[in-house]
Amino acid sequence: MELERTFIGGLFIVNLNLFKDNRGAFTKIFNEDFFVENALTTDFKENYFSVSHKNVIRGMHFQTPPAEHTKVVYVNQGRILDVVLDIRTGSPTFGKFYQTEISSEAPKLVYIPVGCAHGFLSLEDNTIVSYLQTSVYNQTCDKGIKWDTFGMDWGVTSPIISQRDNLFPDAGSYKDIF
Repeated sequence: MELERTFIGGLFIVNLNLFKDNRGAFTKIFNEDFFVENALTTDFKENYFSVSHKNVIRGMHFQTPPAEHTKVVYVNQGRILDVVLDIRTGSPTFGKFYQTEISSEAPKLVYIPVGCAHGFLSLEDNTIVSYLQTSVYNQTCDKGIKWDTFGMDWGVTSPIISQRDNLFPDAGSYKDIF
């Protein structure tokens, strides 16, 4: 495991090793000692996974206090364009976003701090994405930002988006939450 800093404070990429042999492949996606050494949280409360078709956009999701969370994202199968938007008022990168491609063939974790919205574009059919979160889902704290309102060029003309994600407010609607 190797930690890579991004220009958004608290947002890290953890590059992983992929081992392949005649049986298939193996990747270690979590090591508590590594996380502790790098001052990353290890107190995860829930683990989810989603399966998406190609051109599905999921996001931009976050939870408000008191159910805010740090999130770790990993691709088990397939490939995504992962996007993180800083919505922390007072942050030097407030309103800026970071994007990176993640795949099962080039494995890495995206470590997302509290105060950032998260989403992704599935680049292949049957893409499986796993999420670890440091809080339990809370429906009243579950929020989002409309995927096409913060300057991200998703590179797809006809994305598949849930009704819920399409109804989120635009990026300018959230201030002073974090």
